[in-house]
Amino acid sequence: MRKCILFVVVLFCFLSVHAQGKGYTPLIEPCECQVKPDSSLKTKCAYLVVPENRSKPSGKKIKLPFIYVESNNPDKKKDPVLFSGGGPGASSLGIVQHVDRRAFIRDRDFIAFEQRGTYFSLPRLSCDEISESLRKAYRNNLPKDSMILDGVRRCRENLLSQGIDLSGYTTVESAADIEDLREALHIDSLNLFGISYSGGLMLTVLRNYPSGIRSLVLDSPLPEFINIDEEEILNFNEALHTIFSKCETDSADRRRYGNLEERFKKYFSSIDGKIFVIPYVEKGTKDTLKINYTRNELVASLENTIFDFSKIKDIPFIVTEMIKGNHEQYVKEVLDGIFNGGGPSGMRLSVYCSDKMAYANEHMISEQFRIHPYVSGAGFFINDVSMAMCAIWKVPPIPVETKKPFYSKKPVLLAAGDTDPSCRALYNDMIFHYMPNSQRLLFINRSHAPMIGKDGNAFIANFLNDPFKPLSSDRNDIIVVK
Repeated sequence: MRKCILFVVVLFCFLSVHAQGKGYTPLIEPCECQVKPDSSLKTKCAYLVVPENRSKPSGKKIKLPFIYVESNNPDKKKDPVLFSGGGPGASSLGIVQHVDRRAFIRDRDFIAFEQRGTYFSLPRLSCDEISESLRKAYRNNLPKDSMILDGVRRCRENLLSQGIDLSGYTTVESAADIEDLREALHIDSLNLFGISYSGGLMLTVLRNYPSGIRSLVLDSPLPEFINIDEEEILNFNEALHTIFSKCETDSADRRRYGNLEERFKKYFSSIDGKIFVIPYVEKGTKDTLKINYTRNELVASLENTIFDFSKIKDIPFIVTEMIKGNHEQYVKEVLDGIFNGGGPSGMRLSVYCSDKMAYANEHMISEQFRIHPYVSGAGFFINDVSMAMCAIWKVPPIPVETKKPFYSKKPVLLAAGDTDPSCRALYNDMIFHYMPNSQRLLFINRSHAPMIGKDGNAFIANFLNDPFKPLSSDRNDIIVVK
């Protein structure tokens, strides 16, 4: 605690300058570390205290925790790496548990910053009501769409009753949080590290506050100019196509799984509207439930599996088993996830509804189902946020300028997996088009966020140490895209 107090005293002299023109003064408030960092590195834990809604600067304040990890290198660089998680809705602090294994910590400090409304922030915008409604729908074989919407209504009412301003939880506000933290910590220049949704968030920081940014590291980024719900079925279909195509080019797989893509489409089209039943025992109970499921749960199982790098190779076998009617193992895994968690958080709803759904084209969303009818069952959404949910959530859209591409000469490292069912490598190509000093890595036989693991470690460190130097790879499964 003494270190945290000293941390605040050192910073205090900068805050009055930072506050000029803002209408508020961001504060640094010491706190215990919510996640235990590696003990070999010196850390400081604190909250950034800022307005919940900057259009009301004298209104309610929120607290956003961050963990500042210091490099042991006495000659370290003065431009730290700041990381924030994806989702939207994922916590960001857990990464510090193994930050000692990150090559960049040898040369730079590291900051893990929790976004507003997420797990360790105050307030935390959880939505247990949605998860409860979804579980009730499965237990009693009730219509899931209407039950989920009931959960959304109850969650919204609960959060509003606590005085929470749902319109304050947006990508634009989160970008301003990062800029406030940079200035409050008196950091001249940051390297931003984003993953999935936070890749788009970091691009928004660059757009709105370019002078404080040195470089960006973006792992499977979702840029703001993409409305993912207009494309998510296509992205999923392309990931499956990549897997099926590899079966056709491998002689052993071709003998075993020949023409699997066509067989997949034929079978999944044939079970459209069909209801199956599975016996299921909810954890902590003894009674066996008879739960109805449809093609939707099978598609969800395939998507979940693709996200697990180690199981991508199993997709052909799993699809073959599903075609044979052997569903139980895969549906049970989906149900386990539903009964152990379930729906989106309030933070995810606020960000998604103001950011993506506010600008999504409903016709485009429905058209992708028309051209891929084998995964378009009634009420099916790969994403857990829908337009109907946003109609209840009622938050205003973010500024239209935030949704547009922009040019920048800042160096950017981009990574993607070739079988990503969510953020395709195409998105990196689009970012590259607007950012001439960006570099792209393609990870073969990986899906979402391949660079944050050990395989991306050296690439990130090399890029940060010389972000304009062309990267090289001596691995066949990690390709530098020219």
